[in-house]
Amino acid sequence: MLAMIQKRVGKGDAEAIKVLGEQYYVGELGLARDVPRAIELWTEAAELGSLDAQYALGLVYYTGDGVEEDKPRGIHHWQQAAMKGDVDSRHNLGVDEYKRQVQAWAARPRHSMPRALLGYRDAVEETKSPQREEAKKLGLAKRHGF
Repeated sequence: MLAMIQKRVGKGDAEAIKVLGEQYYVGELGLARDVPRAIELWTEAAELGSLDAQYALGLVYYTGDGVEEDKPRGIHHWQQAAMKGDVDSRHNLGVDEYKRQVQAWAARPRHSMPRALLGYRDAVEETKSPQREEAKKLGLAKRHGF
């Protein structure tokens, strides 16, 4: 199988180059795991138009699996593939955007919480009145059969 893949790689077949990169990435077909070599092959395949290779480059850079993590570089590769119609890259871009929005939202309440509590306290104070208190007492009395 490896010989067949290498033969197609020699002819500049983007799919075969991408597949050989995958084999180096996972260390299969008798090849030792070699992430830098996988990246070289995926880069070549991506330049030849392989969206799967572009996606794989995005994944390794984004996650830092076998290379130094570089999220912007990973996102760049996913954007390149997504613009050409790769659904998985579009999905990962959406997940990344969602994570960033959640992080921004989670950070926000710490700054606005005191104002929210003050607003709640003010609203409670505004609803207090002697008539309201009397109505509560009458409601309780009626509920208990007085």
